[in-house]
Formats: sequence, structure tokens, C-alpha cells
Amino acid sequence: MVEVVIPVHNEQRVLAGSVDRLHSYLTSTFPYGFRITIADNASTDGTWPIAVELSRRLPHVRAVHLDAKGRGRALRRVWSGSDADVVSYMDVDLSTDLDAFLPLVAPLLSGHSDLAIGTRLSRNANVVRGPKREFISRSYNLLLRGAMGAGFSDAQCGFKAARTEIVQALLPAVEDEEWFFDTELLLLAERHGLRIHEVPVDWVDDPDSRVDIVRTIKDDLKGMARVARKTLSGPAGIPVPPRVREARLPAGMARQLPRFAIIGVISTLAHLTLFTFLRLLMPAVAANALALFVTAVANTAANRRFTFGVTGRAGALRQQLESGLAFLLGLVLSTGGLALLTSLVPGASTAAEIAAVIAANALATLVRFLLLRGWVFNPRRVKGGAR
Repeated sequence: MVEVVIPVHNEQRVLAGSVDRLHSYLTSTFPYGFRITIADNASTDGTWPIAVELSRRLPHVRAVHLDAKGRGRALRRVWSGSDADVVSYMDVDLSTDLDAFLPLVAPLLSGHSDLAIGTRLSRNANVVRGPKREFISRSYNLLLRGAMGAGFSDAQCGFKAARTEIVQALLPAVEDEEWFFDTELLLLAERHGLRIHEVPVDWVDDPDSRVDIVRTIKDDLKGMARVARKTLSGPAGIPVPPRVREARLPAGMARQLPRFAIIGVISTLAHLTLFTFLRLLMPAVAANALALFVTAVANTAANRRFTFGVTGRAGALRQQLESGLAFLLGLVLSTGGLALLTSLVPGASTAAEIAAVIAANALATLVRFLLLRGWVFNPRRVKGGAR
């Protein structure tokens, strides 16, 4: 289930129309269960009675009242107690086109990403707003990237979501209760290596927005300074979920990597020995090609048996032929390295040629392992003998 929070403060002019529109949209198009929570933070007009009436009239809508102002405070209150799989929020004026909502939450529901944000600063976004707010927004996000090293593009767009277990682990370390809440949450998430998904949005500025821009800018700058001080003082020690804290290698890789490395070292030594011997009989490029071919065949056979646990003759020829792609890659890289060395240092020594071959093979080895594991000896393609 996805919980959509609409934080409001003195929004009686648009609340009913926006919630009706959102509820209708989700009911007719959204393929997952949902709940809409109106989080009234200390409204002094008729917002709260409207929120209560909406919660009584519409299914899957509830209203929560807070006695203190602050968008961050409202989100913290609802998100920290949510039982949904994913929590989200959007501005009450629905400036963001609702067609972006499913792309926003889908990577979170699948487990692919941890947080998701709408971005108005992507080339694929379609944004209508005045030059003043455009300049302020771009300047703020540029400052975040330059001063804080932020990797996300739009911290202020009121269209965000997160996996509930993730956000509930982060919330205790987020101090801000107002407009900087979003930015602080995202910076904290990035600092702990969490995945942030971005969705380009269609967005139309509300000309009657009541946000105090000057005050918001001042508060944001103070928040940035505070977060920077916390970052310099050391890690926050966030109790992130076990999936993040105890990330492990894909199944089988912990066993495969050391075996592949041992075979790789033996193959490299054999390659260099054979190359050095053949270099006495033929040009460097030909010696490298022949030495690489011989050791590649032996390398594939050894990895087939010991690294990926494939036994028997079935598929052996096909696997050797497919491994030829890795051989060709290594040949291209090492031949290119030798050619570059010859052009830069005419008459280079055998030792220099060996160094060039080693450097090229180091890169080819990484690609070779990925090819062998993900394609040649993938368990889905090996019908028997794999373990």
C-alpha cells in the first residue's frame, strides 16, 4: 500500500477540490492500494473542518491535526507512524501532473530504489513558472551540488516518496521541521548510500503560492550550514535497515571471486611466460595474440570446472566459443596497448611491452568475469552440472 500525505496550513481555498481530484485519479488509475492523509498543521482558517468532512465522505481518506506549524513536522508525524509499504507526499495545489505518481512509487514498491523525487530541472521535465522562482530554484540546487556534493537534481519539488522502513530509519536524524526537511532527508540518504530515483515531471506554478521565499531561503542556508557541520563532525550512525546495513554480494559471487582470481593469476603468469618466449621468435603483436589464445582456452576450461562448477562435456564447445568474445576483448586491449607503446616509445624494451600487456589485461579481466558469470555460465543457460 502507498500512503499519500498532503500537508496543509490554511488551505481551505483549494483543499476540497485537490483531494477530490486526487482521490478520483487514484481510484480509477492507480493499480495499488492507497490511503490519502490530510495533515493539517495548525491551520487557523476553515481547513480542518474541510479535512474532517473529506475523511468522512471519501473512502481511503483520513485527516490528522497538529497543533504546531511546519511541513516537515507534519510529514514526520504521519510517516513515522505509517504502516504502508511506501509513503509519499505532494503539495496541496497539485502543481505536479498526477501521471508522474506511478513512475515515482513503482521503483520503491519493487525494491529497486529507496527514495524517489520529482524533478523539474531535468531536460525531460515540462515546467511553467515565472523567471524569479526559476532562478531561485536553480541557484539553490546548484548551491547544494557545489557546496554539499548533492547528486540529486531538485530538492524542493513537492512530490516525493520513500520506502517506509527507510524513511523511518532516517527520520530520527532529521532535525528540520519546516521547508528544509526535504533537503536534509535527501542529503542524509545520499550520505548513507541509499538509492534515490528521479522522475521528470510536468509542473505548473501556483501563482497564488503563499510561501515566504525570503524566509525560506534564509532557513535553507542555515539548514545547509548545520548539515555541513554535522557531516564534518562524523557519521550520524543511522540505524538503516538490515538490507542496507548488511549488503552482501550476489548469490555465489563470494565463492566465485577468489577462485576466479586464483585462476586469473595463474593464467596471467602463463600468458606472460609464453609471450616472453614467443617474443624471441616473432613480433610483439603476433606473440601476444598466440599467447593470449592459448591461455584463454585454458582459462575458460579452468573457470568452467572450478569457478562456476560446470562439469561434463555438454555445452563445452559453445562455452569456449562464447568465451571467445572475452578473448577478443583482451586481444584488442593488449594489442592497442602495444601499438600505443610502440608509437610513443619506438624500440621499447620487452619489460615495457610486458607492462603494457599487464595493464590491458587487468581491464579485460574484469569484463571477462562479468561475461562468464552473467552470460556464458549463467545457471539459467547451463542445463546440467552447475552448482
